[in-house]
Amino acid sequence: MSMRDLAVAITIGVAVLILLSMVLAWRRRMRRDAVYTAPLGVPEHAEVLSRHEVLYVSTTRHDEPLERLAIAPLAYRARGELAVTDRGAALCLDGAPTVFLSKDKLAGVDRATVTIDRVVEPGGLVRLSWNVDADTIVDSYLRSTSGAPDTLISEIQRVIPANHTGATS
Repeated sequence: MSMRDLAVAITIGVAVLILLSMVLAWRRRMRRDAVYTAPLGVPEHAEVLSRHEVLYVSTTRHDEPLERLAIAPLAYRARGELAVTDRGAALCLDGAPTVFLSKDKLAGVDRATVTIDRVVEPGGLVRLSWNVDADTIVDSYLRSTSGAPDTLISEIQRVIPANHTGATS
């Protein structure tokens, strides 16, 4: 075996080890976050107020934009649509069941610049804060591809209950 062949074999071996560790780490994260579930399905007779094309970026722990959560079906980036209804917000991502965040689950909405794996122009992301369970608020980050983020934010703010203390301002 030549030195060149040995170098190629070592490089391939290191690459395989790196890929294997990435796969194992992602599986461990999926198991860790399996305790959380996103609410699925849209209630009957929900009146759609507006629709927005979005890129779903990630869901993280509240106010920890670099701590990704792998909550099914929100574990992966995707294109989709956010439908704001009179009963909450429906996130319809390509290839995934519809996640419905009812009014009582919504904790707040605002703009963000940074989340895991993504940095954009100041305020280029929409941060949607919601209650994944009774004790846990998470942040889902969206990038509007069909208009100004301010329009999307104001429409979501209209469905958040006025007496809600909210997680964000």
